[in-house]
Amino acid sequence: MLKNKKLLITLFLGVQILVINILKKYPQFVEDFYSNGIYIFISKLSRYAFGWLPFSVGDMFYTFAGIYAIRWFIINRKRILKDTINWLLDIGATMSLAYLTFHVLWAFNYYRLPLNESLNINAEYTTEELVAFTNRLIKKSNAIHLEITKNDTLKVILPCSKSEVFSMVKNGYTELSKTYPHLKYEPVSLKKSIYSIPLTYMGFSGYLNPFTNEAQVDGLIPVYKFPTTSCHEVAHQIGYAAENEANFFGCLASVHNPDKYFKYSGYTFGLRYCLNEIYKRDQELYRETLKTINKGILKNYAEVRAFWDSYENPIEPIFETTYDTFLKSNNQTGGMKSYSYVVALLVNYYKEKDL
Repeated sequence: MLKNKKLLITLFLGVQILVINILKKYPQFVEDFYSNGIYIFISKLSRYAFGWLPFSVGDMFYTFAGIYAIRWFIINRKRILKDTINWLLDIGATMSLAYLTFHVLWAFNYYRLPLNESLNINAEYTTEELVAFTNRLIKKSNAIHLEITKNDTLKVILPCSKSEVFSMVKNGYTELSKTYPHLKYEPVSLKKSIYSIPLTYMGFSGYLNPFTNEAQVDGLIPVYKFPTTSCHEVAHQIGYAAENEANFFGCLASVHNPDKYFKYSGYTFGLRYCLNEIYKRDQELYRETLKTINKGILKNYAEVRAFWDSYENPIEPIFETTYDTFLKSNNQTGGMKSYSYVVALLVNYYKEKDL
């Protein structure tokens, strides 16, 4: 009887995959029924349940799940040959239940409407539009940088702790919610990951735990990056699964924050993406554009680059390739290297707006 149940649960994994492939064709349904429907209730319930705790419940869950899995494999290793079918059914049933939970609690958001459609903005832009917007960003970034440092050669150093940054993140989303009410961020569930060291070695600055809806930020990254990284992870919490869309809202929530250090982090974050796009299109123009940026801003960029270089290791590309494949299998055709779409959203969003 138990074996039959495990077989049914395992076979249900195939049903789930079939349903998801059908749902991919109906993003408006996912947008209305799930992302702007039941997910709002699920996410708030999870954040109320776990957000108030000073430690990451999700990280603890992964720890105990990992220990249990290792223990199970050790105990059941002799069954591989003696009772292979039942052994495989145990794994298949577990994977099926985990896959179902992953999607119900968060991952159906991968199949919602593309952000450019829900915001009704264009997803294409010309090189001329890119250059014009980049110059606007440079002007704004230089001005805020000079306001903070009083010297265009000094890098910006945030005068607050990483925990204080967490406490200010929702202010930017509160401002954004005046235009887009669904972006109101409450309650807060934003924490430093206890796995910050392995996250850094894997090349990740944060992640959302889909099972507890806790936004996890790598506690080792430079404080300069904390505002945009935190805002990025909150965008995932709100229901924007795509990395490029979370980057867009990470930028917007930072620049809408009343705090000038958040604004600086947000504007220079968006500027970096635009510079990457210019480099891909015209390297000579890229070099000329760099000359117009305050040296202090470039030092902040160099600070972040030096941080990641210091943790570079042979297995990091393996994790990045694995995650890139995961993103592509979940409706993100650009994978991790989807800079162009982020820039398209920014360029067209600000076409008729002041920075």
